[in-house]
Amino acid sequence: QVQLVESGGGLVQAGGSLRLSCAASGRAASDYAMGWFRQAPGKEREFVGCIRRDGTTKYYADSAKGRFTISRDNAKNTVYLQIYSLKPEDTAVYLCAASSDWSPTTQYLYTTWGQGTQVTVSS
Repeated sequence: QVQLVESGGGLVQAGGSLRLSCAASGRAASDYAMGWFRQAPGKEREFVGCIRRDGTTKYYADSAKGRFTISRDNAKNTVYLQIYSLKPEDTAVYLCAASSDWSPTTQYLYTTWGQGTQVTVSS
């Protein structure tokens, strides 16, 4: 069973950038497609994007296109989420999740979740 730990969140001013990391242990990250989600206070968890096991294909939510970039380094067992031009509405807990399938927005197929990292964007 893979374990996931996110890091890289923090307090950022609007317009800034952040790179979040998701470190996998227990099993190789390359065994999984990896997704990023976020959950803002009082809102449902929202799909951000997903990357295939080998990194060849990425899929983003419409709201994430243009400012969010997912990448992975399987040699380091780590997946990244780069966020540019942060906005206050990006404030949320960001979570990574692992799936043995490729169905980016189907949350129940993500069988392992990290605890999340808080991103707070000030205006």
